[in-house]
Amino acid sequence: SYCETLPIDGPPSFRGQSVKYVYKLTIGCQRVNSPIKLLRVPFRVLVLHGLKDYQFPQDEAVAPSNPFLEEEEGLKKDSRLADLATELLMVATSRRSLHLYNISNTRGKVGTFCIFKTVYKIGEDVIGTFNFSEGDIPCLQFSVSLQTEESIQEEFQRRRGQPVSFSTHARHQEACLHTAQSSFSLPIPLSSTPGFTTNIVSLKWRLHFEFVTSGESADTCLVRGSQSEAVTWTGVEHIEVDTFSWDLPIKVLPTNPILASYVSQFSSTNSITI
Repeated sequence: SYCETLPIDGPPSFRGQSVKYVYKLTIGCQRVNSPIKLLRVPFRVLVLHGLKDYQFPQDEAVAPSNPFLEEEEGLKKDSRLADLATELLMVATSRRSLHLYNISNTRGKVGTFCIFKTVYKIGEDVIGTFNFSEGDIPCLQFSVSLQTEESIQEEFQRRRGQPVSFSTHARHQEACLHTAQSSFSLPIPLSSTPGFTTNIVSLKWRLHFEFVTSGESADTCLVRGSQSEAVTWTGVEHIEVDTFSWDLPIKVLPTNPILASYVSQFSSTNSITI
């Protein structure tokens, strides 16, 4: 058997536009008078910050000792560490509180945005709602993008002032003229990387909003009750619009490794012939 302990504060598996962190287990075998054969087994690493400073309860002093169970102590510690990580994730991502944000531009209020939490696990859905009924400026269209922001530390940039890289993982777009309320649901892919920071790169998550508003009044065209003749309603061909954007930072944490392995791109079995 073989056992190796991974650093608890190391970077997670990550394939960014400028930086990549890849983990592989290399196995070498050789027969007599034969060349060395190497087998490289890739695996994915998820990192949950905060476990390094946790102190496990010292219950070994009161627990009965059994010399026949010494081989299981390592498995016991790994199991306790996995249970602790699951508990910390549940506590961090189950907290819900109403967050309301006013959406406005230079001409007035467009609406409000509501979200119940800003901390998620990979694999969860980011759900939010809009209320345009109290807005003074009509909103014609909106889009919400789930994005990651990859920024390189200044001393490791290829060139001075290297721009931040953005990647879009999910997007929702909707035409909302004369719409009082709307909502969206964006799934966080299980194959994505949670937010993290090293001395080289920083990965953050955000919701990127884009709004298209009308430059005209919010008066709604209604059919007159005294209208006796048939009328055909058509949309306007030209309209003055204003556009603006807004970014809302969110926090994305890892999930249970068993759940994340369901979408793993790595083969579950590997073999080597010598």
